[in-house]
Amino acid sequence: MRPLDGITVITLEHAIAAPFCTRQLADLGARVIKVERPGVGDFARAYDARARGLASHFVWTNRSKESLTLDVKHAEAAVILGKLLEDADVLVQNLAPGAAARLGLSYQALKERFPRMIVCDISGYGADGPYRDKKAYDLLIQSESGFLSITGTPDEPAKAGCSIADIAAGMYAYTNILAALIQRGKTGQGCHIDVSMLESMAEWMSYPLYYAMDGAAPPPRAGAAHATIYPYGPFPAGDGKTVMLGLQNEREWELFCSKVLLRPELAKDPRYASNAVRTAARDELREMIVAVFSTLTADQVIARLDSAQIANAHMNDMHDLWQHAQLKARGRWVEVGTPAGTMPALLPPGVPNTYEARMDGVPALGQHTDQILGKLGYGAEAIAALRGAHAV
Repeated sequence: MRPLDGITVITLEHAIAAPFCTRQLADLGARVIKVERPGVGDFARAYDARARGLASHFVWTNRSKESLTLDVKHAEAAVILGKLLEDADVLVQNLAPGAAARLGLSYQALKERFPRMIVCDISGYGADGPYRDKKAYDLLIQSESGFLSITGTPDEPAKAGCSIADIAAGMYAYTNILAALIQRGKTGQGCHIDVSMLESMAEWMSYPLYYAMDGAAPPPRAGAAHATIYPYGPFPAGDGKTVMLGLQNEREWELFCSKVLLRPELAKDPRYASNAVRTAARDELREMIVAVFSTLTADQVIARLDSAQIANAHMNDMHDLWQHAQLKARGRWVEVGTPAGTMPALLPPGVPNTYEARMDGVPALGQHTDQILGKLGYGAEAIAALRGAHAV
């Protein structure tokens, strides 16, 4: 038995934040019915065609769901949605600001009829405040939250290479829904969850926020290096490859000097005797480190770092990650079905030993429409009529 077996989630979702949230609910056993626009569906289906003809974003965030096509503006849509909600536990939506309320799907509109319903709204800026009606996409929130101001090189900011603002909001929606289900088990009452992408990213930005407290200078952009700890970041080896390493304390600095650089006298040199002065002297220290590493291959550098118990990593690309020995050794890859055939998929992190994560297929657009409508009491002729009217 999975933790969310028997829980039903209705979701009006697109892009990443809400789909990432609900996919994780599905991983735990929830039945997730994804309502999509007829003929088009979630616009993330068309982001690219890199996953054997399917969109990479969509394959990632939509396995184990049922796809129901429904024109939510059609006269019959309210009836269908009402029937779906009768047996649902959770409603998730990340439509444009105000759209769910106009469809009668706000928490205020539903709480009397469905007092046990958990309604989770995911938006860029939240349900109120001066920004409530602004559209928000991942890069815009990365910018608005200050993330871009501390990410990149000294000369130019850089966005994160994955959708971190969407992921942050999706994670807070997921965890708050789990908490709400626990609370409902105690009180019998549902609730409203209002997740803001900006607030999710502001939480993640709290270290640089406190670092820049009371008008202090914020962390500088330092590329792939750490802005306030040194040495911590990428260093080239003699074979052209890059090694990532990180020191956290003075004991590690002494080991690094003696076992990696083979210059134990540097450990007590007052110019480098604390993290603060090392950070100030990072340019000259980098020259020393690169000079030593230039005589070694990346594997030899990593061997020295491992011997000294200094944290390190390869600078992998996506092809390296597909082949990562640790993921293979721990059996993290499984196969899931898709409209383009089976594909590899990562098991969700942290699954306990008491159950197996649900790893069902990625749905084709509208794949489950007839089945879902049939269970709601619609016969074949009624479904055909709805399809003829482009309602589904």
